[in-house]
This record gives sequence, structure tokens and C-alpha cells, in this order.
Amino acid sequence: MKLLVRYIANLFDNKKVILNLAINDTKARFASSALGVFWAFMQPMMTILVFWFVFQVGFKTSPIDDVEFIVWFVPAFLVWNYFSETLLQTTNSIIEYSYLVKKVNFNVSIIPPIKILSNGFVHIVFIFVICFIIMIYRYGLSIYSLQVIYYFVCLNLLLLGLGWFLSSLAVFVRDVSNIITVFIQIGFWATPVFWNPSDMNPIVQNVLKLNPMYYICNGYRESFIYKVGFWKHPVQTAYFWILVLLLLLIGVNTFNKLYKKFDDAL
Repeated sequence: MKLLVRYIANLFDNKKVILNLAINDTKARFASSALGVFWAFMQPMMTILVFWFVFQVGFKTSPIDDVEFIVWFVPAFLVWNYFSETLLQTTNSIIEYSYLVKKVNFNVSIIPPIKILSNGFVHIVFIFVICFIIMIYRYGLSIYSLQVIYYFVCLNLLLLGLGWFLSSLAVFVRDVSNIITVFIQIGFWATPVFWNPSDMNPIVQNVLKLNPMYYICNGYRESFIYKVGFWKHPVQTAYFWILVLLLLLIGVNTFNKLYKKFDDAL
């Protein structure tokens, strides 16, 4: 626990460095393209448009819980998209920033958070996109919509623990990123992005709730659509935070044991 506190304190001590590197990371990813950072928004928006046309216009899908399908789909899809992209990038972050690892005085533990913050900039814009779509369909926002801040923090802490753990392993086992890609594909269908939890068998639903992204995706919907407070799920909330704490502890301990060997492996 002391090690975790030290790692978190390092993030605050290096907040300006992380911010500057995150901004540069965002710019560098799209520096060679004519449209630049626009591409960060293009793929998710095109996916949303395809789903809207196929299910809303083509199949004329019935509303889910009296909510138009596209309005119901977008909050969970966009938060899942943020999670999956960021998880892959944090996994490969140490390898990508190997030139910083070789610097004697550079704190390598801040590298995975750089990717989280870089993608976080884009996701914040998408949160406003969610609000815009909800207002277009006249469902209205409420005080519960502010809960998205809470769920955003939850997601970033989950990514932080996973990022420290997976990025340190990926230096020595390059197959880690491929394994994560497979798990992300499976995880999409094990998370209530495309399906309604209330339609599932209660036993199956309880098993799927073990997936921490169930809590996040459902939380985004409850913030914007169902207007339900996170405190209404005390057991699931407690489970999520216990899991996140365990992942953070595992992440910092794994990272701390392996980072001294990064230079040799890279």
C-alpha cells in the first residue's frame, strides 16, 4: 500500500510533465495525416452513424426501456471505445517510449498515465457528444448526468492499474498486446454495450457483473438515460472498488519489480 501511495504521489509531482507529454502524444499520433486529430473522432462517429442507419433507419429497432436504440447505445459504446483503445496503448506504452526509459533520471512509472490522459482528452469531447445526442432526441439531462465524472474517474483508475501491470509485462513478453486484443473482442460481448442487462437470465447477469466494465458502461447509461445514482448499487460499487484497488496494488508491485530490467529488454 505504501508503494501504491508513492506511485500516486509521483503522478501528482510530475503532473506538468505528464500533461505536456500527453498533449504531444495526441499531436504525434496524427501528425502525418492531413486531417490531424480529427481522425481520433472519425472512427467512433462513423461506427455510431452505421449503427444509427442500420438499426434506427433500416431495421427500425424498437426502443429499449422506452429509449431510442441509438441514444441507449451511444453512452456505453463510447466509454467502451475509450477503454479498449487506451488499454491497448498503455500496454505498448513502455515499448513505444523506450527512448525515455533509457534516460537515467526519467520516472518511467508516469509513461502509462500519459496514454490514459492523451485518450482522456478525446473522450471528454465524446461526453459532450453524448449530451448533444440526448438533447437532440429530447430526453433531457439531469443532475445525475454529473455522475459521469465519477464513472470517468473509476475507469481511469481501472486503466491505471491494468496499464502498470500490462505495460511492464509487455516489455518482456511481446505477445501480451495480442492477447489483450483477443480479450477486448471477447469483452465487448461480455459487456452491456450492445445488449440490455435486464434481458439476461439473472444468474448469467450476476456472472457478467464480475466484469468491471459492466459497472462502467451501465453507470454511463444510468447517468444519462435512467437517472439512477451509483449509490443504488452498494454491492456492485464495493466489488468494483475492491477490484480496482487490487489491480492497482498488483500493477505497482509488478511494475516496481520489473522496471529496472526494462533497459536491458528494450
